[in-house]
Amino acid sequence: MDTSSPFSVGPFDFSADALAREAGGVQEKMRAGLKTLHQVGDIGYGATPKEEVWSDGKVRLYRYRGAQLEDGRAPTAKVPLLIAYALVNRPYMVDLQADKSIVRGLLARGEDVYILDWGYPDRSDRYLELEDYIQRYLGGAIDHIRAAHHLDAINLLGICQGGAFSLCYAALNPTKIKNLVTMVTPVDFHTEDNMLSNWIREVDVDLMVDTLGNIPADMMNFTYLTLKPWRLFVQKYVGLIDIMDDKEALEDFLRMENWIFDSPDQAGEAFREFTKQFYQANGFIKGSIRIGDRSVDLSRVDMPVLNVFAQHDHLVPPSSSQALGGLVGTQDYSELSFRGGHIGIYVSSRAQREVPQAVHDWLAPRSR
Repeated sequence: MDTSSPFSVGPFDFSADALAREAGGVQEKMRAGLKTLHQVGDIGYGATPKEEVWSDGKVRLYRYRGAQLEDGRAPTAKVPLLIAYALVNRPYMVDLQADKSIVRGLLARGEDVYILDWGYPDRSDRYLELEDYIQRYLGGAIDHIRAAHHLDAINLLGICQGGAFSLCYAALNPTKIKNLVTMVTPVDFHTEDNMLSNWIREVDVDLMVDTLGNIPADMMNFTYLTLKPWRLFVQKYVGLIDIMDDKEALEDFLRMENWIFDSPDQAGEAFREFTKQFYQANGFIKGSIRIGDRSVDLSRVDMPVLNVFAQHDHLVPPSSSQALGGLVGTQDYSELSFRGGHIGIYVSSRAQREVPQAVHDWLAPRSR
């Protein structure tokens, strides 16, 4: 081919030969991928041993066993740390695999870590309310840990919606929380850059819940995926071709896909309350949230607070999280800005280096 010809390279700076080589490369990757897929077994998740220590209905409280880590060290922290995740996804994201585990990072630094698993609601749970989740389940787990360790108060780490629940609990029960960490937690639900909130504010949530009962997980997943349709529907699966011949990378991809689509349905009444009070009424900012017959006043959050947010979070923009600083009553308020996104804050290599160390360094002097 005469490469000097003006017609040998198109307007996008590639030639027919280049396209042929690219197609051949894709075919090779796909052939290799068929072999790799045969080598992939069940994709496990949850890297760290844990044991169930308390339950209520479908909700389970687990304690991680730091003594079973490779270095053999038992927890050295005097005050245990409870992690409360969101209802919409499974909490094993914080312990996805050995090299992507915020939990293992905390345990390695001596923290005594518990986690609350909300379970999978079914039709019998349709009428569970926010009071059940916050006061009964979260509160019950906290009371169990307090009694087991003979402590008046414990440390609490709330993530995303679990952070909003943790703020409500801390405001209603401030003497039971020694230190509060919120991570990628929405506070101001009406910031201009919050696309999810702008959508949800237009939803007739009463009609939705009255019609469906519990909110199906598939509906929730589709909503989140459509926030970034090109990236989440197309680009990541095109990129999958590049790792089809790498068994470890393929297992990592499948493990993440399993987490994304392993989503519980949402208990109808709790979903109704959360959507209307938090997303639509912006209750934290307006001071209008009620859990049961009690008002949530964030000025009663007088324990030390560390607010961790991600700079490139499309679900919880930084401006939404940072609003917390002007609402809590504590004089010991700190912020940690992480260079990443909503999921990267748990699984990226940067997160493994930075997040557990920062949380531990903040907690240690305040947990004596």
